[in-house]
Amino acid sequence: MRPRTAQTLITVVGLPFEARLAGNAYGRVICSSKGQNLEASLAHTITSECRGLISLGVAGGLLPNLAAGACVVGSEVLWGSARLPTDAEWSQGLLQAIPNSIYGTIVGVPVPITYAEAKHTLHTITGALAVDMESHIVASVAAESRLPCVAIRVISDPAERSLPQAAITAMRPNGTVNIAKMALSLATHPHDLLSLVQIARDAFAARVALSHICTVFGSSIGQG
Repeated sequence: MRPRTAQTLITVVGLPFEARLAGNAYGRVICSSKGQNLEASLAHTITSECRGLISLGVAGGLLPNLAAGACVVGSEVLWGSARLPTDAEWSQGLLQAIPNSIYGTIVGVPVPITYAEAKHTLHTITGALAVDMESHIVASVAAESRLPCVAIRVISDPAERSLPQAAITAMRPNGTVNIAKMALSLATHPHDLLSLVQIARDAFAARVALSHICTVFGSSIGQG
């Protein structure tokens, strides 16, 4: 039987596979890739019984040499000039529960960062370790609702990695891949093949790590 506290936590993810992994552990999951306005959806979902918000999923790496599969627990979330806090007590519990996880800043962006040069620039400007497209919304809503929040992000594309054109062309808004478009792009950019193989390896490492994290993080937050 799942703990009662888990039912009063809302987990926000960006991709369908993340929702499946999170749903195996906890009942209330919002997936932003379905096209709804995430901020409005969160505000509608939050009730008086809600004890906090969780931003969960994969992220782009900004810190050099941070490998795919590494877990970043957010110490804060940056969005423009705003510094949005995460819950220190919950975050420390996560750091203890998730082996080799690291604590640091996460930065939010409205669109994916696909090139290594752009990641380097963003890291230099912000000092952030990882970048994603949901954590800043979760943290903003949490602050407005006076609720604690945490951000748990697994690196899927390291800072040194640029996405090849074939991957950018084939990526759907919900994170799935259009195989036909990828094959067509590879026909004109055959040199992308090796990069695609490495990206697939990175994505697999991130999924394995995220799956493991989903089995352990719930006992580390929302107690009491």
